[in-house]
Amino acid sequence: MQQFDYIVIGGGIFGCYAALFLAEKGGKVALIEKENHLFQKASLVNQARLHSGYHYPRSVATAAMSDEHKERFTLEHKAFVHTSFEKFYAIDRFGSFTDPQQFERFCAYLNIPCKKLDEHPLFNFDRLEALYQTVEHSFDPVLIGNYYREKIEKERNIQLQLHTKIERATTAANQWELELIDVLDGALKSQISAPVVINATYAATNSLNQLFGLPSLALTHEISEIGFITSKAFANKGLTVMDGPFGSIMPYGLSGILSLSSVAYTHHKISYEALPHFDCQQISDPTCTPQAPGICTNCERRPDSNAGKMLAQMRQYFSEKVEFDYLFSYFTIKSKLQSSHIDDGRPTEISLLSTHPKYYCLFAGKINSIYEVEKILED
Repeated sequence: MQQFDYIVIGGGIFGCYAALFLAEKGGKVALIEKENHLFQKASLVNQARLHSGYHYPRSVATAAMSDEHKERFTLEHKAFVHTSFEKFYAIDRFGSFTDPQQFERFCAYLNIPCKKLDEHPLFNFDRLEALYQTVEHSFDPVLIGNYYREKIEKERNIQLQLHTKIERATTAANQWELELIDVLDGALKSQISAPVVINATYAATNSLNQLFGLPSLALTHEISEIGFITSKAFANKGLTVMDGPFGSIMPYGLSGILSLSSVAYTHHKISYEALPHFDCQQISDPTCTPQAPGICTNCERRPDSNAGKMLAQMRQYFSEKVEFDYLFSYFTIKSKLQSSHIDDGRPTEISLLSTHPKYYCLFAGKINSIYEVEKILED
């Protein structure tokens, strides 16, 4: 039985940051990840938006949390943050949950830049009710993933176990005792213990909570697609049309390509169950189950792309001189709190579900809120 001070489960940016934060404070940390590599799911498959708050006019709490940590995140990851592109937010003439006056008051309340434009050669004002020049950055998920992998590998206080699944969790003498097995063949890999466990698994949050005999969160799960495109006329620019069933195009970090998403077409399948159950999962495939979701991009059973529909939706907002070329798509399972449908909020919630021994459930929100873990684990 190997003894640790902390066990962190989940190898996305929230799990990696938590493990590094604890290790740099002198703690001996075990970092457990189901896949062969870190940063393979939601930390990679996203629109790479470094939120400044604009995106959530109906959730001031999410907007404020995003803006609170933006400056620090940008400073500490400046080599991987794209800060020199033009970013626009717009309101559709039809069906938006927010009107221009509300959006302007919202930006004024948060004290974030918002300049209304009455004309612009790249956009179609017959379809846009209002257009605003804003200030928003994009992070590079690939480069950030490489950065954190290197830090994890060099940190002597972290033992990383990849391709690993928790088979059993029990308690003894105020410690969690875990039995770890290989994902594919089920062979016993090791037994470890620690007085503190941190669940940072995102789509597998409830599976892990149940394994530890703890309550589930009320979640919904969606198989989601991010498309990747190029455009000569709209290179190094971004447009987000909100608030409602609209979409967004913006630079994908420093890659030189644009990410594409749509509220109506990005999400292909939805599960309202505690665990992410989808009809594409098969009993014979242990790499993706409701208890341990897999990597959708690599799956032969992933949905057909909706990129054509996403592009058709977004083209309505541009003038005829703007053309786009589709490249490829990534897919992943995105999870969110069921309560989020009320205000479209995406908070980062960290709950202490067990005190003896301790078990924290870290349900991730926006990337620049990784620092929220410090408030909970400072002691």
